[in-house]
Amino acid sequence: MDIAMNPRRSYAAGTGLFILLGFAALAYLATQTTSLVNFDSGPSYDVTAEFANIGGLKDRAPVKLAGVRIGTVKRITLDQRSMDARVTLAISDRYNQIPEDSYAKIMTSGLLGDQFISLSPGGSPKVLKSGSLIDNTQSALQLEDLIGKFMTGSGGSKAGSSGKK
Repeated sequence: MDIAMNPRRSYAAGTGLFILLGFAALAYLATQTTSLVNFDSGPSYDVTAEFANIGGLKDRAPVKLAGVRIGTVKRITLDQRSMDARVTLAISDRYNQIPEDSYAKIMTSGLLGDQFISLSPGGSPKVLKSGSLIDNTQSALQLEDLIGKFMTGSGGSKAGSSGKK
């Protein structure tokens, strides 16, 4: 009778382990999402960037410079005049020497990860300050657009760029 109970116990133990690992994976993923991580670095200043397409960018998404988180997306609105997405960035006061001709690009963490704003510094001696507008932007690349370009072989579409250069 002990032999007949062993397969059941190992099946139950395997199922329990599988469920436990599933919960551990969910807990890990929950702590890695940007919406659950608050960026509170003290005082900040607001700058704005306009994009033709923001994809899945959300409020509180990270703003990074050289891979370092320097701020967050504070607000996303639609500019009724230009019909572009107006994204307000809250940048920590510690990073107050960012050239005003810097480039803002919407990037994705990994293949299917969360989106964030990546800033690439320009060469201007003038720096961004509260209320500044970042003119040089690149919109989010959409997986559907990339697949469409691959399937049709067209490479001349401007779908990924806002044209604000």
